[in-house]
Amino acid sequence: MYKISKKWDELLQDQFSSQYYMQLRIFLKTEYSYRNVYPDMYDIFKSMKLTDFDAVKVVLLGQDPYHNPGQAMGLAFSVPKGEKLPPSLVNIYKEIYNELEIPPSNNGDLTCWAKQGVLLLNTVLTVREHSPASHKGQGWENFTDAIIKLISSKKERVVFLLWGANARSKKGLIDQNKHLVLECAHPSPLSAYNGFFGCGHFKKTNEYLISNGVEPIDWSIK
Repeated sequence: MYKISKKWDELLQDQFSSQYYMQLRIFLKTEYSYRNVYPDMYDIFKSMKLTDFDAVKVVLLGQDPYHNPGQAMGLAFSVPKGEKLPPSLVNIYKEIYNELEIPPSNNGDLTCWAKQGVLLLNTVLTVREHSPASHKGQGWENFTDAIIKLISSKKERVVFLLWGANARSKKGLIDQNKHLVLECAHPSPLSAYNGFFGCGHFKKTNEYLISNGVEPIDWSIK
């Protein structure tokens, strides 16, 4: 039975059978049994289920899932429709409006981006309730680094959006001769005015895709 999809599972087979991943599974089994952990275990790989390997045009890296009830849904920066928008997502919508004049939405579900080829990947895929970075260092970083390296080595002309120190630390995994890497501050209210606002990343992403004969992303929220 596939964990994610046929293509992702084939590419990540060595990761799923590795010692670190076996240890990670044991850790997660205990965490999900005795604690509140997000997202729902069936949504851990949602970013890759919605964005197949062959469909990836853009990689948007987050850190780890939202840690409050009802928010995490397996897509970086995204929350289910009806949930209050997190501050970082509010700032993302502001930047999109400033660049492309797309009005901000009250809907924080970014599934429509994922279905267009935006891989909304957190570098750590699970978190304990009310405890940010609680699953850091348990093995997820090995797994998501492998995903980044696979995309870098096996694909061409992908845009990598690296916002904030955690995401920017992954720059060395990406072949910049084949891909476009765009870096800036994190959209969090603590850092958005230090370079996220005015970054132009959404416009630059589409210009790059179009220039390489790839369908651009519709950044509006459906």
